Amino acid sequence: MPTVLIIDDNAAVGIALDVLFSLHDIASLRAASPEEGLALLAREQVDLVIQDMNFTADTTSGEEGVALFREIRKLYPDLPVILLTAWTHLDAAVDLIKAGAADYLSKPWNDDRLLATVTNLIELGQANRALGQRLQRERRARRELEQQFDLRGLVWADPATERVLSLACQVARADVPVLITGPNGTGKERIAEIIQANSMVRDGPFVVLNCGALPSELIEAELFGADAGAYTGASKAREGKFEAADGGTLFLDEIGNLPLAGQMKLLRVLETGRFERLGSNRERQVKVRVISATNADLAAMIRAGTFREDLYYRLNVIELKLPALAARPGDILPLAHGFLPRGKTLHPGAEAALLAHNWPGNVRELKNVMARANLLAQGDVIKPPDLGLPLPAHAALDAEPDREAITQALARAGGVIAQAAAELGLSRQALYRRMERLGIARAA
Repeated sequence: MPTVLIIDDNAAVGIALDVLFSLHDIASLRAASPEEGLALLAREQVDLVIQDMNFTADTTSGEEGVALFREIRKLYPDLPVILLTAWTHLDAAVDLIKAGAADYLSKPWNDDRLLATVTNLIELGQANRALGQRLQRERRARRELEQQFDLRGLVWADPATERVLSLACQVARADVPVLITGPNGTGKERIAEIIQANSMVRDGPFVVLNCGALPSELIEAELFGADAGAYTGASKAREGKFEAADGGTLFLDEIGNLPLAGQMKLLRVLETGRFERLGSNRERQVKVRVISATNADLAAMIRAGTFREDLYYRLNVIELKLPALAARPGDILPLAHGFLPRGKTLHPGAEAALLAHNWPGNVRELKNVMARANLLAQGDVIKPPDLGLPLPAHAALDAEPDREAITQALARAGGVIAQAAAELGLSRQALYRRMERLGIARAA
């Protein structure tokens, strides 16, 4: 049951509020002075405070209440406080609301309004505590991963990334194939490197082959090697990726591009560890951990007859699904800051623009955007125009920001015209002209 602390020297006020709250399943504690109230706060779990503004007879200045409020705010910055007084001083009320008071009500109060305010603040406080606890768990999980495993300097913060990393580290020491799936540019190779770094063969070679970057007739030679004369242009023998990766890890990117003939030979190597170079009759034996990756729908390729089902199940002992960057927004700003050189920072408007973009090119696109912004920015602060991102959907039809876009930018900037103008890609004078035309008042 939530608990409200009532600090008021008038016993009748405390009793009335106690009865009101008890009818709505809210417990209450009562204190007759600021000192008694602070003592109760120190030893009891309280969800909200309702405090009077005057505690000495014939005093109406509210100074005692202001002092109590500021002490509560200093000791318990997240605890909501409702100010209650028979003497309403508008200037003082405005100042205290700006300082963090949840509400300022005059006596006699309206029961419905007070109950609605108390209920909303308690629910908000519970939600904020739950959010804080979740963030603490996520930070603790990040610290544990970073302490226990070699993450190769990966920058991340989103829980979706943490789940993939946790599973990758969990299976890293198992001698089984791993299939990493996800859109292009999400960082699948980085996950493969982390698996290698925490595996039993971490001291062995880490060899990469992009199956989508070679003509189909050369992929087998790249995988298994070739003897001299095995194909046109093969003037001397060469080893393949499997031989190069012996005792370590072979990462096969874009595995869906491997032709059927290569798939059959790959399946045999996975099963026996044996293969033959092109143009050779001599078998070679290797011990290689295979990690593969694809952005293709392998199940659909199996149905179409372009990917072997038996190979799919052999590769897919463990599948790691790496989400698109848009599905892990917590990674966007840490990655963006990480791509900037030391000394460069992001303007709040630029951060908002990065979070609003849907990143179809994922981490690779973000890296390119930050590289371009670093070159174009005039100074050490990256501003929205430096990013070169497309305008949001509401502005796509017309480069002119509408009333909603301007008011939202002003709200995010706390009324600071220069900051809002930078986010909208306007000069301060241009923003002032648009505000005047649209009837948007300037903040006092």
